[in-house]
Amino acid sequence: MPHRTIWLAERGRDTSRRVRKPRPLRLARIARLAGLSLLIAGLAAPVPAAEAAREDRPAASKKARHKPAAKQTGAARVRPAARAQRSAGAMAQPLLKAADTERLLQVSHPGVEVFVAPDAGVPQVESHRPPAAQPGRHPVATPAGTATDSGMPEVASRTVVIYDETSGRPLYSRNDDQSQPIASITKLMTAMVVLDARQPMDEKLSITWDDVDHLRGSSSRVPVGAELTREELLRLALMSSENRAAAALGRNYPGGLSAFVRAMNAKAAALGMSQSRFEDSTGLHGGNRASAMDLVRMVQAARQYPEIRDFSTTGFHLAEVGRKQVEFRNTNALVRSGEWDIGLSKTGYIREAGRCLVMQARIAARPVVIVLLDGDGKYTRLGDATRIKKWLEARWRGDLLAGNF
Repeated sequence: MPHRTIWLAERGRDTSRRVRKPRPLRLARIARLAGLSLLIAGLAAPVPAAEAAREDRPAASKKARHKPAAKQTGAARVRPAARAQRSAGAMAQPLLKAADTERLLQVSHPGVEVFVAPDAGVPQVESHRPPAAQPGRHPVATPAGTATDSGMPEVASRTVVIYDETSGRPLYSRNDDQSQPIASITKLMTAMVVLDARQPMDEKLSITWDDVDHLRGSSSRVPVGAELTREELLRLALMSSENRAAAALGRNYPGGLSAFVRAMNAKAAALGMSQSRFEDSTGLHGGNRASAMDLVRMVQAARQYPEIRDFSTTGFHLAEVGRKQVEFRNTNALVRSGEWDIGLSKTGYIREAGRCLVMQARIAARPVVIVLLDGDGKYTRLGDATRIKKWLEARWRGDLLAGNF
């Protein structure tokens, strides 16, 4: 009996060993084994980028062409070869020779001069030659207060004249002898012809459909049917460049608009504006043309009229239009800035003329006439005028200190 008991006990232990299942491996241990396997496989395989650069050079260059270019800060930046080859596969590749690197840089950046360090073999940029300006285009404007190598200010308007009234000569000019559209600067001539006719300034004139801009469809804050005095219409035409006001002034001239246009051209001839032509009283017609030097003469002549000086330099004005008061603003923001001493001002814009501005102002206690024609951006003429002002202040203050006055 005891032998049977021992035998059964031994048999039970053998049975339990046979049916016992192995313990499952923990998930963390499996993950560690899988990561180790991937790491071993990655070290054994070549780096894809280095392999592509070694075996498939056209593919590598195509990828480089589609990669966005790095920003330049005035001088070309050259990435060292050692930094570009940090990976294990890339480190197996030999570094480019200095001569090869220099040749590659000169092909990809023809404006870069490369100096190769004799010890490191890594190219370093020594200088950068900016590309030559395209012919037939004006220079790009630089930040305010800067000047060209010749000491002249950089302006973006295509036609420029800075005329010193004290010496009676231009200090700077570009394209000043070319007749070109002048847009609403025409209204300065309109004002002179109106004042020369000595018509009653308190006479009320009505705005009709004949005064509406049917040529370009420009808007106006003076509605058809409104009645304003000739003086009020002249003020709105000069300070706010109201086209309907200028059209009404020309239409109510003795003999009508055709007689008014003849008077404008006769006035231009009398002032010596030999390259000028006027077609209407508003400047909306593209045939209103003049050269920059002609406009200098017109500005100087218009400044002899107190009404033109006053109206063209008024910053804000409340006018009674119908049954309500409407606020009008000067189209030249420099008049409203308070940082200028402006004696006369007029802006203009049509597509053919670009952004235009003429001014008579005192800068560093000296009177100057500034003419800016054919600017692209809305604020180009204002930025150009500001740069010119800073350039003249720096120049004339230097002359004052040197005793050249």
